[in-house]
Amino acid sequence: MKKTVKIYNLWGKEKVTEKEIQHIPVRFILAMLLILLETAAVIAIVILCALYIPYFYLAMWATEIFCVLKIINSEENPDYKIPWLLFVLVVPVAGFMIYFMFYDRKLSKKQIKRIATIGNQQVHTPDGTVLEQLKKEDKLAYSQANHLCRMANTHVYRNTQMKYYPMGEDLYAAMLEDLKTAEKFIFMEYFIIEEGIFWDSILEVLKEKAANGVEVRVLYDDIGCMCTLPGNYYKTLENYGINAKCFSRLKGQADNEFNNRSHRKITVIDGRVGFTGGVNIADEYINEKVMYGLWKDVGIRLEGEAVTQLTSIFLADYELNVKTPVPAFAPYFWNGHSVENDGYVVPFGDGPGPIFKHNVGKTMIMHMLNHAQDYVYMMSPYLIIDNELCQAMENAAMRGVDVRLVTPHIPDKKIVFVMTRSHYKRLMDAGVKVYEFEPGFVHAKVYMSDDKYAIVGTINLDYRSLVHHFENGVWMYQHEVIQDIKADFEDTMARSIDMTENPFNETLLNRFIRALVRALSPML
Repeated sequence: MKKTVKIYNLWGKEKVTEKEIQHIPVRFILAMLLILLETAAVIAIVILCALYIPYFYLAMWATEIFCVLKIINSEENPDYKIPWLLFVLVVPVAGFMIYFMFYDRKLSKKQIKRIATIGNQQVHTPDGTVLEQLKKEDKLAYSQANHLCRMANTHVYRNTQMKYYPMGEDLYAAMLEDLKTAEKFIFMEYFIIEEGIFWDSILEVLKEKAANGVEVRVLYDDIGCMCTLPGNYYKTLENYGINAKCFSRLKGQADNEFNNRSHRKITVIDGRVGFTGGVNIADEYINEKVMYGLWKDVGIRLEGEAVTQLTSIFLADYELNVKTPVPAFAPYFWNGHSVENDGYVVPFGDGPGPIFKHNVGKTMIMHMLNHAQDYVYMMSPYLIIDNELCQAMENAAMRGVDVRLVTPHIPDKKIVFVMTRSHYKRLMDAGVKVYEFEPGFVHAKVYMSDDKYAIVGTINLDYRSLVHHFENGVWMYQHEVIQDIKADFEDTMARSIDMTENPFNETLLNRFIRALVRALSPML
């Protein structure tokens, strides 16, 4: 079906055009309707009980008090508690019922049971020698790497070459060539896959490889692909000999299944080459389809020891979503492919409990901000952060660190853009420099400091990434690729608007929307 929509061109001007709009598969519509019906039914039952059962309102009152006390005494970030407290207190009956159904962000008991088995199969690389060497070189770098390894149950590696791609089309070309060299297996996990030039060309390679005996596994997020793929697309891929699964298939349950999505982007080829970054498999990411001006995204290629960790992350996610477990992870791990490099690399995952007891991505970004001496550069499509992270940016800037943040000038979500801009004044008052990428939309997630440290991955500066989703990234120290990342930052900022010198006036409507969305942002 074609529909007339507004699309931005490369100069940021709107134009009216026709764009192919896919129908949302019936399975998703039914699942969402089922969730609404379940929620309405539970609320209706409680209201009827209050009307017809004597003194039932006392039980409701006690339950509401219990909810309030539970929220206050939870170990959640205060910024996450406030909107739920507001919701429970302001919305009668429905407030605490919705709290019970949707508040919890942890995995199901079934998933937790499976995770215990998966943990035994994940890579267990001895870190002692590498960490000791890092400790001799730089105690601060050692403390960060050690902390990351303990939080994310990951490992620090050397002997890993990396190449940085400043645009999605650069990563696409490299990925396509590497996929053609696969001899044993190909693993791909993405939040979004959409049929088009990008995916279709990759799919042709995957089909050919699968037909020639290469093991191909594809994992895509069910909700992420809700509007981009047919509801049973995994069956289509299975007909090509590809082992395909949806991550956390939507079942229409009134619980937290809209949280805990896989926002990861991982490709692994034969255990020797891996790709990650912000690039999903859709044409706008490589500027074959222009939606919000020039789409700025980045990626990184790993070759060598550290690819083992990306393999382990993929297999854990895959096994979490299949009935038949993968027999053994070890045969897929790095096989000794000789690559020499003195830089330190830590691929890591992030996500909900009980897999992760801490917010890994947020913690590592705050490490950068708290320990930087010269500068911290950050690039993110969204800026919806809690007070703790905001204070870390302010404190770094106020002690003389050159803190710079790059966000889009042409947004993909207007309400989120209002939220993003709502943080500018506070940050700029503290000395943070904010840039908006004038040619279009920034989807990159990159953080670096002092020419020593960098993180490239899937982690946005918003609650979805920092709290709810399964994410991944690559932390690095003293790797030559960091200079390429810095060069990209400098080039991007040169093409961006310095918001310190170009203040914008907020309308009364925008201020109202900002206040409303900001109050509820941790729940979104």
